[in-house]
Amino acid sequence: MQPPPIPQPPQVAAAVAAVAVSHPSSLSPHTQQQPHPSVAMLQADGKQELPGVEEVEDYDYESLPKNTSLTSNLMAGAFAGIMEHTVMYPVDAIKTRMQVVSVTNAGYTGISNAISRISATEGARALWRGITSVAIGAGPAHAVYFSCYEFTKNAFGGNEGTGYHPIATSFAGACATIASDALMNPFDVIKQRMQLAGSRFPNIAACAASIYRNEGFSAFYISYPTTLFMNIPLTALNFTTYEALSKLLNPHHRYDPLTHCVAGGLAGAVAAAATTPMDVIKTFLQTKGTSQDTEIRSARSLADAARIIYQREGLPGFLRGLRPRIISNMPSTAICWTSYEMAKFYLYKSW
Repeated sequence: MQPPPIPQPPQVAAAVAAVAVSHPSSLSPHTQQQPHPSVAMLQADGKQELPGVEEVEDYDYESLPKNTSLTSNLMAGAFAGIMEHTVMYPVDAIKTRMQVVSVTNAGYTGISNAISRISATEGARALWRGITSVAIGAGPAHAVYFSCYEFTKNAFGGNEGTGYHPIATSFAGACATIASDALMNPFDVIKQRMQLAGSRFPNIAACAASIYRNEGFSAFYISYPTTLFMNIPLTALNFTTYEALSKLLNPHHRYDPLTHCVAGGLAGAVAAAATTPMDVIKTFLQTKGTSQDTEIRSARSLADAARIIYQREGLPGFLRGLRPRIISNMPSTAICWTSYEMAKFYLYKSW
C-alpha cells in the first residue's frame, strides 16, 4: 500500500506542472502514473496558463504582426534610413567626387588620399557638406521604403511558412524602390551638388534654389529613370541576399544583432558592386549642371551619359568609385538592417 500523496501549495503544484509538460521523463514513475490535477488540466488544454508561472514568449519578429499599424512600419523604416545614410556619409562624399567626369575632381589615388587632400585643402567639414539634405530626405523615404516592402511582401506570400520566397521578396523590394526613390531623388541631387569640390552653397535651401533657377524643376528628376535602373536590381539583390543569409544564419528567426549585421553587410557589398556602373551614370546626370563642358551639360538621358563616359574613359570609367562605394555601402547596409530589425523587435514587444 502506497502512502497518500503529500498536499502541495499552489506554487509548487504549478512548478511541477510546468516540469511535467516540458520534461515528462524527469518525473518519477509514481508521478507519471498519477499526475497532479494541474498537470492533467494543462495536458488537456495546452493553452491554459498556470497560476504563478510566467510564460516565456518566443518572438517570431521576422515580420511585424499583421495588425501592426502603418505608423510602426514608418517609424522602423525612418530610423533605419537615417542611421544608414549618416554614419558613412564622408565615404559617400569621396565616392561622388571620384565618379564625376571633371579634371578638378580627378586624381584621388584612394580613400585615405582623398580624405587627407580634402581635409587639407577644404577642411574636414567639407566631407560632411550636404548631410542635412540626406537627414531630411532619408527618414521619410526609408519610412515609405520599408512600409511598402513589408506590405507588398506580405501581400504576395513572402511571410508564409518558413521557406524562402525570392520572387515575392524581389518584387516587394522593387515596389519599395519605385516609391521611395520618387521622394528621395531631389534630396540626392542636392546632396551630390554640395559634395563636389568648390561647392559654395551655404545650405540646402540655397542649393535647391540655385538648381531650380538655373536648370528648372526637371533637374531634380533627370536621374530618376537611371536611379530606378540602378536601385531596382540593387534592392532585389540586397533583399534576396539578406533574406537568404538570414535564413541560413538565423534559422529560428530570433532577434540576433550580429546575424543581422553580417547578413546586411554582405548583402550590401554584393548589391553595391553589381550596380556601380549605373551609379556612375546617375552621378554624371545629377552633377552635370556644375560642369563647364558643353557636351556634358547637354546630356539628357542614361544613354547620353553612358556614351560620354565610354568615349572619354572606356569601360574602366564605369567602375569609378567602386571601392569607396563598397566600403560605404557594406557597413551602412549592415547598420540599416540591424537598426530596422531592432526597431521591429522592440515595436513587436511593445505592440
